[in-house]
Amino acid sequence: MTARSETGHYATERGPAACLRTLAVCGTLGGLLTAVAALPLVGGAGLAAKNASGVFTDLPPAPRESLLPERTVLLDRRGRPFAQFYSQNRTIVDLDDVSPVMRKAIVAIEDSRFYEHGGLDVRGTLRALVTNTTAGSVRQGGSSLTQQLVKNILVENAETDAERARAQAPNLSRKITELRYALAMEAKYSKAELLERYLNIAYFGAGAFGVEAAARRFFSVPASKLSLPQAATLAGAVRTPYGTDPSLGDEYRQRLIQRRNLVLDRMAETGAVTRAEADAARRAPLNLRLRPEPGGCAASRHPYFCVYVHRELLTNPVFGPTRAEREHRLARGGIVLHTTLDPVAQKAAERAISARVDPEDTEVAAEAMVEPGTGRIQALAASKKYGRNDGNRKNGPRTTFNLAADVAHGGGMGFQAGSTFKVFTLATALQKGWRFNRGFATPGRYVPGSGFVDCAGRPVNDPNAEIFNADGRRSGGAYSLSTGTWSSVNIFFMKLERKVGLCPVVRTAKALGITRADGMPLREVPTFTLGINEMDPLTVAAAYATFAARGRYCSPVAIIKIIDRNGSRVPVSPTCRQALDPKVADAVNHVLSGVFSRGTMRGQDIGRPAAGKTGTNNDYTSAWFAGYTPALAAAVSVGDIRGSYRHPLRDVRIGGEYYSRVQGASLPGPIWVASMTAALRRVPATPFRAPDMSRFGGGRIPGLLKPSADDRERGNRQRGNRQGRGDGPARQRPWRNPDR
Repeated sequence: MTARSETGHYATERGPAACLRTLAVCGTLGGLLTAVAALPLVGGAGLAAKNASGVFTDLPPAPRESLLPERTVLLDRRGRPFAQFYSQNRTIVDLDDVSPVMRKAIVAIEDSRFYEHGGLDVRGTLRALVTNTTAGSVRQGGSSLTQQLVKNILVENAETDAERARAQAPNLSRKITELRYALAMEAKYSKAELLERYLNIAYFGAGAFGVEAAARRFFSVPASKLSLPQAATLAGAVRTPYGTDPSLGDEYRQRLIQRRNLVLDRMAETGAVTRAEADAARRAPLNLRLRPEPGGCAASRHPYFCVYVHRELLTNPVFGPTRAEREHRLARGGIVLHTTLDPVAQKAAERAISARVDPEDTEVAAEAMVEPGTGRIQALAASKKYGRNDGNRKNGPRTTFNLAADVAHGGGMGFQAGSTFKVFTLATALQKGWRFNRGFATPGRYVPGSGFVDCAGRPVNDPNAEIFNADGRRSGGAYSLSTGTWSSVNIFFMKLERKVGLCPVVRTAKALGITRADGMPLREVPTFTLGINEMDPLTVAAAYATFAARGRYCSPVAIIKIIDRNGSRVPVSPTCRQALDPKVADAVNHVLSGVFSRGTMRGQDIGRPAAGKTGTNNDYTSAWFAGYTPALAAAVSVGDIRGSYRHPLRDVRIGGEYYSRVQGASLPGPIWVASMTAALRRVPATPFRAPDMSRFGGGRIPGLLKPSADDRERGNRQRGNRQGRGDGPARQRPWRNPDR
């Protein structure tokens, strides 16, 4: 067998070992072919000697390069990161953003002849082939840097475990495939492009993929700032990333030092640095500054907001037509999400809650804050620590439910909203022409036995239900829209709902974005106005924000802008509609402002114009407060995470304080006041638009010369089937409907 060298001379019958000794012949592709053809294991690799030359001349296209997985980073409205997702912790950088000494270090230790060969380091490859042939398996590397790049690409492209195993199989067939692809890659890319790709794809250990993530993970510096000792350390870690992982302890760090020193010696041998520079770097300590790079929402500073964004990415068609595509996009990462999170509002909500409810309490408080007119979510907070319970008492009880949001965004079943729903009946009455002082006398007991029809036209009456006021008095009273709202009189609102129509009230609520937390249809029953539907704070806050925005409803939004890995910027516009007559919204604001001055929140305010409504449920199963200013709306819920019906808020100790009964004004209200005061401290106070008194002013209660005086808060106490207590009923048994 003969092989022709570049000089035209022939080497006759030379074996692999002889070829290694005669580099004038074998230091070329022709010499390599001669050596390969002579190897006894070539046939076992599926390569006949007569076809050896074709293997390296009839080259395939360069391997397909999938987008490398990168981090998806969440930024608050100030541009500060607060969470990240990734399958691989990687940030792709240009070669110019990698320090020159790092480039020299990786070439010196992995492929010192990188700039001289065309993809195959013949010397190293033949040496490895001889050793591996003798051993009968792959025992020695000898791969060029380009071959290593190919291997990493094939592993990244693998979609199954079997494909991944083939890409890493210790056999000559896989090695020959790498060689062929390496030649194709060298023909396609420049050396600089190949080196850049290698530095971005390589795994360095400690969960860091790519040189940028590794520099930050090991030394808390960008790759552009790596020093000689640091660069040598990272270059040394590439060969054995799992055996030199410094996060695993001293033994691994000692191995890492050994690898670093080996790189420094090799850099001195190749002339990349002087011997003096290498010796000085050898004497330096590792000086690791391991920076944690936690991923996922459990590690986020603001986990509940993070969960909301994560679920939004997976469920919203805006981010991909199918869930599978959205999951793939999130896993591959490389996306920067500018969110609506306001760090001032978020901190205000977290502090207000933590000051009054302990994470160890079985009772939980949750709050959502929304910007009126845009729907931008500024804060999502809860009293429980987020995460899975690991049995460690030091970590305390945790939850994986996004307590401030609905099931679609990681939340639970929610709590019944209580008298916060009365606002929808109030708005409907004002829309239908009712005036502030218009009202009627109410009895001390009320039975919803007739006159209630749902939106499907079906009667939904229950003559066996009895509604009583919270204090248990059976005496009635006369109330107007204003005084009935300020005192939160349930019987008044039950009768008002009957007068204006149950379905119109339901339609008003739906127009303002009201949906159940569990995603089920709203329960259209007489006690709808008393808040028997389970809700989440975000949905309620967004509905109340509609009044602050003069009837403009905006769907809650957590993402402002998306920047993809190519730098393309995609703004996310709010989804808004005019859901309510602006003048009706002004009138609602006027009435709800009186809740602070003359109603259930009297004595509690935030030092600026505000409006809101308390909510206390049947048997004190949960309590709410929802309110707003022109600049910000928020809703707070409190209930027992173990189950609100089995564990009512009676005779409980929450946050170290004893409560005989938790009402909307006793705990959710103070949380709302504290959080809103802090969140708005740098926001100028603005008043609500004055109501149109020619349309809404005046009115009277039949039989009275003037509206009734203010009363303290009255909810409902329910007898018979327990339809209401406090601000409204907390639960409802199935309605019997004799009219059907």
